[in-house]
Amino acid sequence: MKFFKDTLAELKAVTWPTGKKLRKDVATVIQMTLLFAIFFGVVDFVLNTAVQLFAK
Repeated sequence: MKFFKDTLAELKAVTWPTGKKLRKDVATVIQMTLLFAIFFGVVDFVLNTAVQLFAK
């Protein structure tokens, strides 16, 4: 039971982000995820094409 009391006390001490800050952070995460997906997709395509050319 002490665990739950201590957990509740810690959760009350947390500084939660505002809705505006949360939306901004979520948008940043989505943008970075898309950027990395595009980057790795392009790198994969280029390397795949290079390997196919050398394999011929």
